[in-house]
Amino acid sequence: MTVRRSTLSTPASDRQMIEKASESDADTVALDLEDAIVPAKKEAARKNVIWAAREFDWSDKIFSFRANGLDTPWFYRDFITIIEEVGREIDTIVLPKAKSAADVHAFEQLVSSIEENAGLEDAIGFEILIEETEAAQNVDEIAAASDRTETLIFGPGDYSASIGVDHSDTRRDQSDDVGGLDEWYYIRKRIIIAARSNDIEAIDGAYTDFGDTDGYRDLCLRLAKMGYTGKWAIHPVQIEIANDVFAPSNEDLEHARTVLDSLDRAEKEGRGAVDMGDGMLIDVAHRRHAKRTLEIAREIGMID
Repeated sequence: MTVRRSTLSTPASDRQMIEKASESDADTVALDLEDAIVPAKKEAARKNVIWAAREFDWSDKIFSFRANGLDTPWFYRDFITIIEEVGREIDTIVLPKAKSAADVHAFEQLVSSIEENAGLEDAIGFEILIEETEAAQNVDEIAAASDRTETLIFGPGDYSASIGVDHSDTRRDQSDDVGGLDEWYYIRKRIIIAARSNDIEAIDGAYTDFGDTDGYRDLCLRLAKMGYTGKWAIHPVQIEIANDVFAPSNEDLEHARTVLDSLDRAEKEGRGAVDMGDGMLIDVAHRRHAKRTLEIAREIGMID
């Protein structure tokens, strides 16, 4: 399994920031060619992605870049130039503003053609940003559109603009809860259901107020309870928080082992469910969660 607790989004225009990203503890580094780059610097940023792929060791991370959207004059060069030059080093591509399955198919056809012409054997994965109202309407079809897709990512900034409201992460008063409910609860839940139905991960996007570490941690905790497995970071200070929240605790590991041991004993005795002794009745559904907890722990080196 691939663990994506933290994704560090880094402007591809800044080589110093790219170098720091390569040395960070982020599970994924996504070099941004889209929103963080002004038009005059698009070409230089694209060259920096190629430079970074060759200059640094990304073997302990998922190395990715966020391309420009289909409706821009830069998107096709992002794909052609980077994949032809360093496609073997690219793990995934973040696809912005996909509004339908047709958009994903267009990206896939382009990438497949470039890979074939470049002689690449390993298919590059897709990480799809859900950040437009049309995408929210079509999220199930988007999630199922390509076998390359590894994650769906909620992009709260552009989604806020898409529906015409203020992006709440830019307000330090954190008054984004309406009646005690997260204003993005619906779309985040739609994304997690679509992702899980297609055996892919759900990741949350950027939290722009990187000075508000308490707010960031609180949101990560809420997302973890919803089933999300990671969150973007726009500043190194957020990486440690995401890595901590989206990793099992020692108590989680102990509980998972106890669940599996108890169910194994029950199965040998011909029982499908077992009383844990504390008033908790567990069955095969709990086994699935316990096994996933241990798989995550192994992937991040918490256990052998």
